[in-house]
Amino acid sequence: MSGNGMTPSPEMNNGVPAHPAVFRADSWNGLLDALAPHRGRRIVFTNGCYDILHPGHVDLLARARAQGDILVLGLNSDASVRSLGKGDDRPVNPFPVRAYVLAHLASVDFVAEFDESTPYELIKAVRPQVLVKGGDWSVDRIVGRDIVESDGGTVLSLPLLGGFSTTALLEKIRGRK
Repeated sequence: MSGNGMTPSPEMNNGVPAHPAVFRADSWNGLLDALAPHRGRRIVFTNGCYDILHPGHVDLLARARAQGDILVLGLNSDASVRSLGKGDDRPVNPFPVRAYVLAHLASVDFVAEFDESTPYELIKAVRPQVLVKGGDWSVDRIVGRDIVESDGGTVLSLPLLGGFSTTALLEKIRGRK
């Protein structure tokens, strides 16, 4: 969100410059302030680890963004990724790197870190009108569905672009496939 008038936070780490649309788990108030001018618009929320960005991720994010006017991406913190049992070496890319890359996608307006295993508290804070997950999640299993539906919003499970998986990509890199 270049030119949006937001002041960048201090340099993150891992040599990655700060991006004004990235909010750490301890700065959700800044995210809510940034969303305030957009409250009359349709806010969409999705989440994930996005460890190694691939075409399936980019496609899902573009289609999620097409469901509204603003896309907030809840991004698992490094500790959160590790808590999901994806492997001892995950995430491959630390949060600052993942967030920086995702914040530069045209479809993503804001990236917000969450430390928990699910983005429930972040969804409760953001109060999106649309909640989106990939088709590997049935609507009845999507975390935050109760919040969004109680506010009159929509919960969607969008089909995934076939043939892309971070886990499969890592297995290929490691020579297991």
